[in-house]
Amino acid sequence: MNALSRRARSLLLWELLAGMALTLRYMFRRPVTVNYPYEKGPLSPRFRGEHALRRYPNGEERCIACKLCEAICPALAITIEAEPRDDGSRRTTRYDIDMTKCIYCGYCQEACPVDAIVEGPNFEFAAETREELFYDKEKLLANGDRWEAEIAKALSLAAPYR
Repeated sequence: MNALSRRARSLLLWELLAGMALTLRYMFRRPVTVNYPYEKGPLSPRFRGEHALRRYPNGEERCIACKLCEAICPALAITIEAEPRDDGSRRTTRYDIDMTKCIYCGYCQEACPVDAIVEGPNFEFAAETREELFYDKEKLLANGDRWEAEIAKALSLAAPYR
C-alpha cells in the first residue's frame, strides 16, 4: 500500500501541486518587503544604535563625570577626563568613545545615573576611515542634539523595562 501510494503521488505530481497552492496562497497577500531606504521598519524603544550625549533643557550637558560608563564598558571603548567646576561639581573635559571597539551592549547607558550617555535610534552611520569612528565629546553632544526628541520618546517608552 505504501509503494502504491508513493507511485500515485508521483504520477499526480503531488509535490508540484502543493508548491503551486502555497505560491497562490502567498501571491495575494500584502508584501512584507520594505523599500529601504525610502521606507523604514519600526524600531524597538530599546534599540541600541549610535551613541549620544544628552543635555538638560537649559542647554547644560548632563554628564557629571562619575565615570561609571567608563568603568563598566567591557570593551574599554570609553575614555573620560574630568575637572572640577567653580561650584565644586565635576564636568568632563574629554569624553571619547572608540566605536571600532564598542560592542553596543548598552551597559554604559544602564550605568549612567542621569541618562547622559544613551544609544540612540540612528543605525545608519558609516565611515570611510577608522578615525571617523573615534567619537569625541563634541560629536557625541551633536548626536544628542540631533536625536533628542527620538531619544526622549524611546526612554519614556522603555521606562517600564528599566
